[in-house]
Amino acid sequence: MPTTWCGDGPRAAGALVTSHATAEGRKILHRYATWHLLRRLRRRSRGKDITHSQLTVARQHLRAAVYLLNWLEDQNLTLATCRQTDIERWMTSGDVRLRQKAGHFVRWALAQKIARDLTFPAQRWNGPSQPMDEEARWATARRLLHDDTLKPEDRLAGLLLLLYAQWPAAISRLTVDHIEETDRAVRIRLGAVPVDLTAPVAELALQQVEVRRSHAVLGRTDSPWLFPEGQPGRPISSWAMGERLRKLGIRLAETRSTALFQLATELPAAVLARTLGIDITVAIKWQRAAPETGPPTQSRSANEPPAASKEKTYVPLDDQDRHHVGVAGTDPR
Repeated sequence: MPTTWCGDGPRAAGALVTSHATAEGRKILHRYATWHLLRRLRRRSRGKDITHSQLTVARQHLRAAVYLLNWLEDQNLTLATCRQTDIERWMTSGDVRLRQKAGHFVRWALAQKIARDLTFPAQRWNGPSQPMDEEARWATARRLLHDDTLKPEDRLAGLLLLLYAQWPAAISRLTVDHIEETDRAVRIRLGAVPVDLTAPVAELALQQVEVRRSHAVLGRTDSPWLFPEGQPGRPISSWAMGERLRKLGIRLAETRSTALFQLATELPAAVLARTLGIDITVAIKWQRAAPETGPPTQSRSANEPPAASKEKTYVPLDDQDRHHVGVAGTDPR
């Protein structure tokens, strides 16, 4: 490691890097330490000696990266193969250490294209605490359901986050085959068990499927992706999908947490995991937290349906648009 880490810095940083078991992981750690952490130290010191506190923070960032890579190795995963559900499982596990600093490492890996389709919030958010969380969510949902000036694909993506708590990374990986149409219902497969789509959302989903299949018939593309990228055969990146949702006025982390809190109050953890495609340990965490800190009861409108059974969860809107979002085929056992 470079001697400009000062003092015992090279030995400490080198020991952290070599403590990881895999050669590929050590290469990534060395790159992170040398070309990101050290470069940032030099820039912030502005030619002066690096202070002990600055060096300590840099070591913590490197140590956090080692902790995360070690956990991934234990799960037979790498930064390239892990998915959003794996990151969420780590964040809610007992093994999580230096979480915020690990987030810096993940975002660096995304920028370097070492990892992809991951979202790691810049700050920890502990769920909705004010009525405005729910009110703003339903206002945005109503706008996406009815505003024809917005692109249909953006409306569909936004509703998947607002109503079904799907991260941009998960939305971007959906294909036309994830949408299932039968004589009685339109369903979307987000996890092991498909979810019934309410009428207006179903219409948007079928419209997007039709657009994608018509493009294939016309020979414009044979891409299976529901939300394709500009380049043929590739899905939109999670970053680009997130940007599109932000332009709709959606705050990604807060919106998803609000949706999960409501769903967790109405569905068993096993059902939540199977229908939404999240890890069971994550679902259990949300269910335990929801009764304590879930959306405040004063945010409910007078027209909101009563508490749902374990087999259905309802999404309230307004008098003219009280549509139910059903979780199909659930088994509370």
